[in-house]
Amino acid sequence: MKLSLVVPCYNEVENVAAFQQAVMDAFAGCGYAYEIVFVDDGSRDGTLGELKRLYAQQACPVSVVSFSRNFGKESGLYAGLEHAKGEYISLIDADLQQRPELVRQMVEILDNQPEFDMVAAYQDKRGDGKVLTFFKEGFYRLINRMSSVKLRADASDFRTFRRCVAESILRMPEYHRFSKGIFAWVGYPTCFIPYVACPRAAGTTKWSFRKLFRYAIDGIIGFSTAPLRLATYMGLLSAAAALVYLIVVLLQKLIWGIAVPGYATIIVLILFLGGMQLFCLGLIGEYVGKIFEQSKHRPVYLAREVLLHD
Repeated sequence: MKLSLVVPCYNEVENVAAFQQAVMDAFAGCGYAYEIVFVDDGSRDGTLGELKRLYAQQACPVSVVSFSRNFGKESGLYAGLEHAKGEYISLIDADLQQRPELVRQMVEILDNQPEFDMVAAYQDKRGDGKVLTFFKEGFYRLINRMSSVKLRADASDFRTFRRCVAESILRMPEYHRFSKGIFAWVGYPTCFIPYVACPRAAGTTKWSFRKLFRYAIDGIIGFSTAPLRLATYMGLLSAAAALVYLIVVLLQKLIWGIAVPGYATIIVLILFLGGMQLFCLGLIGEYVGKIFEQSKHRPVYLAREVLLHD
């Protein structure tokens, strides 16, 4: 098997058949074997039934992994990698915003340029609104300053890579997964190519601003301990400020005889220091929470049903 296309699906009943047809059209006459590994991430519509229909037809080699509930796209990618048989593995969405034709170009790059182990697509022109673009750019600037691994801001999970890359990723069974950080951490020479995202074939995006924000927090905590150091720096800064203020108060009282402000000053300081303490505890709590969940050694996903082609 030369190529495996890993396709996580969540409520994509209107898209999966069109996606399969697009793959068959794109790889007609390619001269090598390929498969599609669909991962149903606990869909609540008829996605699983449609995937079973495609599996029964086997118009092209199709495998289906069905989760017991919704575990998230990151778990879907991990499950797809576990069940992919190809020498090359491609991660692609089912909504046809990422075209299978580009996957064929990625395969050609890996065939003709052995110095690269991975080909990643990036959007040079994004259709996001100004507010979302502002937050995304700010997130990547922040995480690249805080983390030892550097993430390319415009690169996506849409990429094709060799089996060695997949095996390295599978050796990282983290419960809270951040694929962009994982790809950066494992390294491997990567060729970046531009692409233009097409409109969704059907349906709407499953990513809300709240989910993206939570995903960003997971990325920062998963690949940087800088927030913990920030808490230390804030504590030292507060102690230094308190010492300076103490000296000022003593000088006002002993030299100039100025009455020291009381109630208002105390209230402001209590609120300020209390807020900083709660903020620092919140940072520590995020890390402790991740450690607690990881220490349970729960699986990244649970498969309710696995249908593999011959």
